[in-house]
Amino acid sequence: MGLLTPRNTSTHKDSMVDLSIIIVSYNVRDLLDICLESIRARFEGGAGSAANSLNTEVIVVDSLSSDDTPQMVQEKFPWVRLIEPGYNAGYAKGNNIGLEAGQGRYVFLLNPDTRVIGSAISGMIDYLDAHPQVGVIGPQLLNEDGSVQSSRRRFPTLGTAFFESTWLQSIAPRAVLDRYYMRDRSDAETTTVDWLHGAALVARREAVEQVGGFDEGFFMYSEELDWQRRIKLAGWEIVYYPQAQIVHYGGKSSEQVIAQTHMRFQNSKIRYFRKYHGNLIAGVLRLFLLAGYATQLIIEAAKGLLGHKRAMRQERVKTYWQVLRSGLKGA
Repeated sequence: MGLLTPRNTSTHKDSMVDLSIIIVSYNVRDLLDICLESIRARFEGGAGSAANSLNTEVIVVDSLSSDDTPQMVQEKFPWVRLIEPGYNAGYAKGNNIGLEAGQGRYVFLLNPDTRVIGSAISGMIDYLDAHPQVGVIGPQLLNEDGSVQSSRRRFPTLGTAFFESTWLQSIAPRAVLDRYYMRDRSDAETTTVDWLHGAALVARREAVEQVGGFDEGFFMYSEELDWQRRIKLAGWEIVYYPQAQIVHYGGKSSEQVIAQTHMRFQNSKIRYFRKYHGNLIAGVLRLFLLAGYATQLIIEAAKGLLGHKRAMRQERVKTYWQVLRSGLKGA
């Protein structure tokens, strides 16, 4: 068995596909190349290798990249099914497109800025086969230098909302962030969690069909949090599985649009809290975030006027002004 050609057209119900690997890509051609090469290597270990016991398809959804990503995929990886919606679909809709197209009994949502190590794929599938109550499993993520990248989470509380990834994070009570990042559990321990970072997630098809795909109101950020919360509410377990390891280079698509990244991150946070905690909490959070950006803008402008790293300060002022103008509506 092994990798399928992109010509398989069976339905979910009668599919012989074990695994659909879905990658949503935007202007990260070179990293996607590394990612796909690492996948190919897992399936070229010989007919008796664990990965080759899996009938697998790979789907790349390209969000209108301008760096020749589609051409690279077609030329170097003809076994990949390339889908080009013709616009920047974002993470949520892009993955929904892939989920609809995929035929596997398991779906592996994988960021393009990743590299699969060893038997990570087959190890996670074996775990899911042995634990039918688990709806989603995720590997241990590693930084480029081999250190462990934080990927396990508990559901955010109101304290998390006002401290995590805001201008107050540096003075947050230690217990708030320790709880959120699950620092009370060993990185080497297989653990049931609330949710996992979306860089690499393997989900059971039954769980996906039960709760549906991603909420496309989240263009990017918090969509995997919302999705896994719905899966957990439906009775499935979410498991962190460190025996599987994947390198995650991190944030390369979002680095290209800094102001948009700030807006998308904060809008998604507001949307999540509106969805699960109500309009009042979301409204207070929105005002708090806007006040934070206004404060940072004033500080950066003052430092720029004093001549301290003026170009950097001007760029930050521009970014924060764009965020303030957007109003952070939580769309």
